[in-house]
Amino acid sequence: MLDPVRTIARAAGKAILEVYDRGFGVELKDDRSPLTEADRAAHDLIAKRLAALAPRLPLLSEEGSGVAYAARRTWQRYWLVDPLDGTKEFIKRNGEFTVNIALIDRGRAVLGVVLAPALDLEYSAAARGRAFRRRARGALEPIRVARPAADPPRVVCSRSHASDELEAYLERLGPHVRKPMGSAIKICLVAEGAADVYPRLGPTSEWDTAAAQAILECAGGSMIDLEGQPVTYNSKEGLLNPSFLAIGDTARDWLAPVRSR
Repeated sequence: MLDPVRTIARAAGKAILEVYDRGFGVELKDDRSPLTEADRAAHDLIAKRLAALAPRLPLLSEEGSGVAYAARRTWQRYWLVDPLDGTKEFIKRNGEFTVNIALIDRGRAVLGVVLAPALDLEYSAAARGRAFRRRARGALEPIRVARPAADPPRVVCSRSHASDELEAYLERLGPHVRKPMGSAIKICLVAEGAADVYPRLGPTSEWDTAAAQAILECAGGSMIDLEGQPVTYNSKEGLLNPSFLAIGDTARDWLAPVRSR
């Protein structure tokens, strides 16, 4: 289903750019996070087209109606979608926002497409060892994580979510090169070998990370919590991820700065 999902992501990206180019208003959701017309347009398009592609697979989307855990705990396979990841970057008009579509199978992200429509940049994967990048709608380019990690390591950090915990981690990590970026592109930079680690020591939602995690793992990397366990999905009532590290060179002990707190 990877090619059809790529097509769906590109159609959603086109709908987002139509709003992006003509201007838009901003609302606040109950959690005070921003919402735009583009979020809704992308959600409606993705939901309709995924239902046509795989009618039996349920959908969990940031902009969809809530699904109680009592219902979704029985899901073995389902779509997990963030129609517009990085709404703050969208509002800032810096281009660092994405469409994220993932397929979850028994708690694991097994297919992912991350499209940055304003940058004309696409990442995708659906089989271990085969992850791809496409620039300006050119040919698919295979991508792999960087091994060994650079010295000093290249650390990709959120452009909009700084924290004291992150600063403490980076201080204990030692010399490093910081690369700020928005949305799920951060994890994809690790997947393509342009960065070595993305420490996210604060809250994210499951739809923020699933598509990019599938790409990272297919490119040879890993996304682990602070106990060293892989990040999984749909295992609890809440939809927040634990703090995690997205890493390329899995032979390096990226958790050492965590343990030395």
